[in-house]
Amino acid sequence: MTTQSADCSIRQAQLRFGLIYWGGAFLSSAVLYALRADAAPGLASHAAYIAVKFLRYGAGWGLTSLISLVLLRLNGWAVRRGPSESALPVFVVASFLIALAAAPLWAGFGQALQALHPLPQLTGRGWDGFIADTALAAALFFGWSCLFISLIYSFELHERGRRLSAAREEALSAQMRALRYQVNPHFLFNTLNSIAGLIEEGATAQAERMVLSLSGFLRSTLSLDPMQDLALADEVALQQDYLQIEHLRFSDRMAFRIDMPAEVRGALVPSLILQPLIENAVKHGVGATTGKVEIVLRARRDGDRLHLSIENDMPPDAGDSRPEGMGLGLRNVAERLQARFQGAGRFSAGRIASGRYLAAIDLPWWLA
Repeated sequence: MTTQSADCSIRQAQLRFGLIYWGGAFLSSAVLYALRADAAPGLASHAAYIAVKFLRYGAGWGLTSLISLVLLRLNGWAVRRGPSESALPVFVVASFLIALAAAPLWAGFGQALQALHPLPQLTGRGWDGFIADTALAAALFFGWSCLFISLIYSFELHERGRRLSAAREEALSAQMRALRYQVNPHFLFNTLNSIAGLIEEGATAQAERMVLSLSGFLRSTLSLDPMQDLALADEVALQQDYLQIEHLRFSDRMAFRIDMPAEVRGALVPSLILQPLIENAVKHGVGATTGKVEIVLRARRDGDRLHLSIENDMPPDAGDSRPEGMGLGLRNVAERLQARFQGAGRFSAGRIASGRYLAAIDLPWWLA
């Protein structure tokens, strides 16, 4: 919201609140007059009193509109000089002085109406009546000025909150894009290593097919919006495309199994969130093991949560530390979940048995 549009919104609110403020003062005055024991009898007298009061409080509303304009200009000056909180004492003093300056104008208008159409119910003409009207007007105008200052600060706090929210959203978007784009170089590096391995083994035909498959896979993944969520079925299909690439190299030693009930196929997940997990399973499972390796993708719903896991065979290891090179992909998944879901998304990974590794994702359940 620009400064001009913000000022316009404040002026529109001022007009509405001004009508409520002076309308309330007018109605209160009319009710109090009706309760007076010495109220003048007669319908004509009551109608004249109401008409004069309406004109006087209408003039008050007009004066408060001018006061609000002055305070709005003063606020613009304060904003240009620095934080508006430091200008609060200036606002209060200025409001008091402006109220004192406007009060005689309202009192004089009331005295002029009384001179044109004398009413015994109203304050009498003369100095005493003028002083009484001035005191009432000063209180009303100062009360309105304080209310309008609160209105200005309310709009400023709302605008600051909106800008802060927009800045946070922009920062989150930038972080998500950076993390998402980190997947592609990491994936490309691993896949090129696989192609290099095929070439070293003399499997040039397989290497050529892998290059073509890689080209198609990158074309699909690079077109994805990093902030876009995918249906789980589409995400799994992308991973199957990737596994077809790796299958060209490990066709005799790699088995991939999917345990995904139909009810979870439409659940939304961050695009390519499974990519680093599948890569790690291939690189540190299939690539590091001489025998056949099974990779299992499981998905299930538990209430309002979606659980995803990648489990794979690994070389038996007595220790519990992760093999070198696994940190980047898993850290990327953990950081993406934290950025996307804050505390609502969780990631864990580790050995669950000798020669068996599990990476698990737990995130909110959303449907496409």
